[in-house]
Amino acid sequence: MKKKILFVCLGNICRSSTAEGVMLHLLKEAGLEAEFVIDSAGILSYHQGELPDSRMRAHAARRGYELVHRSRPVCTDDFDRFDLILGMDDRNIADLKERAPSVEASKKIRRMTDYCTRFSADHVPDPYYGGAEGFEQVIDLLEDACSGLLTSLVPGSLSACDK
Repeated sequence: MKKKILFVCLGNICRSSTAEGVMLHLLKEAGLEAEFVIDSAGILSYHQGELPDSRMRAHAARRGYELVHRSRPVCTDDFDRFDLILGMDDRNIADLKERAPSVEASKKIRRMTDYCTRFSADHVPDPYYGGAEGFEQVIDLLEDACSGLLTSLVPGSLSACDK
């Protein structure tokens, strides 16, 4: 049975779409893409249908990540469809918990940075209103967290970030 993971941020054009791209890349590198369903969504629908932010795509491309996901809002069905729902910050997590249709569904919600192994962070900051260093920091954190997530789900896996 496939493991289903949803990454969530505010608008689904920077952090969560990058987490999706990084995770898909790591799964492909590990030969595990057939064992997972990976998606991302936003709390808000403001950017629905848009590609990730062009600055985020450019920074990600420099590291070999292709971000092609089209933004979409979180929906109630996501709580049934996915096994794990990862929020990027406290506000995302609070919003997800408010939307969770049941106590059982709310147990699927986790903080992305809980899977970091190299960096000590309590959230993935939103780089939207910052400069280039913010986008790079987000990718650093997401590479770390996605690698840790993969290791937690598939013990003994060696992600591309660990090589």
